[in-house]
Amino acid sequence: MLTLLCIVYVLNFLDRQLLSILAKPIQDELGITDGQLGRLGGLYFALFYCILGIPVAWLADRGNRVRVLTIACALWSAATIACGMSHSYGQLAAARMSVGIGEAGGVPPSYSIISDYFPPERRGLALGLFNLGPPLGQALGVAFGAKIAASYDWRLAFVLLGAAGLIAAAAVWAFVREPVRGSSDGRRAAPDTGEAPTFGATFRLFATRPTLTLVSLAAGATQFVTYATLGFTTLFLMREKGMTLDQVAIWYALVLAIGVSAGIYLSGRIIDRRAVATPQIYGTMPAIALLLAVPFFIGFVWAPTWPLAMAFLIGPTFLNYFYLTPAVAYVQNAVAPRQRTLAGAVLLLIMNLIGLGLGPTWLGMASDWFKPAHPGNSLQLAFYTLVPFYFVAIALHFALARALKLEHSKAVA
Repeated sequence: MLTLLCIVYVLNFLDRQLLSILAKPIQDELGITDGQLGRLGGLYFALFYCILGIPVAWLADRGNRVRVLTIACALWSAATIACGMSHSYGQLAAARMSVGIGEAGGVPPSYSIISDYFPPERRGLALGLFNLGPPLGQALGVAFGAKIAASYDWRLAFVLLGAAGLIAAAAVWAFVREPVRGSSDGRRAAPDTGEAPTFGATFRLFATRPTLTLVSLAAGATQFVTYATLGFTTLFLMREKGMTLDQVAIWYALVLAIGVSAGIYLSGRIIDRRAVATPQIYGTMPAIALLLAVPFFIGFVWAPTWPLAMAFLIGPTFLNYFYLTPAVAYVQNAVAPRQRTLAGAVLLLIMNLIGLGLGPTWLGMASDWFKPAHPGNSLQLAFYTLVPFYFVAIALHFALARALKLEHSKAVA
């Protein structure tokens, strides 16, 4: 079950990031600007992905989560194929919005299904393994997407990877079984009021409970940096560092596969071992990792050659992702079993509207703003503007750690 859901998440993220991976040939053919590219991968996608995630999660909390996931996977895969058939910016924008509609039903039901298969003491590792989907999706997208585009055509990459998603949707329907809600929690389940979960009640929970407010804002601030970086790194490496698509398909893919996977996996293991005794680690661990990432990120942006840039990029690629598993695991552990899908969707709504919606949009706009005066390095200057957002994310994670410590002290007392 976990392996198959992870494969679906790989395809979810792969289809999501394929636009940024193939940005250079798409820009060359369709003549779109960095700002338009940022909105395609950011605001336009995120509005549908985040907002529609709420009604989809409401439906999944009341019905069959496996069925919801199957339909969603089929929809975003068909929309990915449509991206490859687009011949104008408007057509591509419509297809990208459709991908967002489908992907809205991907992650929250999966979080809930996994949480009902694994008990709390194993949930951090299980969610950590599931969250290997993004780095594997990024790496495979870079490797296969860039290679297909370099050898054949960027359109074929969208069509082939969309077709793979349709096969995965059929596999989920055939092999994943709907678990009993709360069956793995035992006595450690969060209290259940007996009322059917609603978006309003769940959102109020996030708004009134400081730890849930801070974990979602901290994750959103972190994603502002990570999604902006993901959205433009391939274009940056090709346009301003001199890499080719074939080189991107090898070296950038390796950095993503190893760095992000290691960061997500290691953070899940640490959470399982330390969170019960030291709950503030949900905040302190990501904060320290992000603090360590800053000098490596500055080195990546500054580096005059692509090999040196890739060497620096290993640092933030590893350290930037210590936030994801702690955020998801904390939210899943903090709410009642049948509220988990909605809680996961609210978390995704907040952090993705901030990160996915605004991060790439900001970076593309900044590049367009710098371009008239600095046509040769506008993206480099735009990347430097992300450094202050690192410190916003660090401050929010330290605030989360303080709130968790205070909440734990009150619970013990």
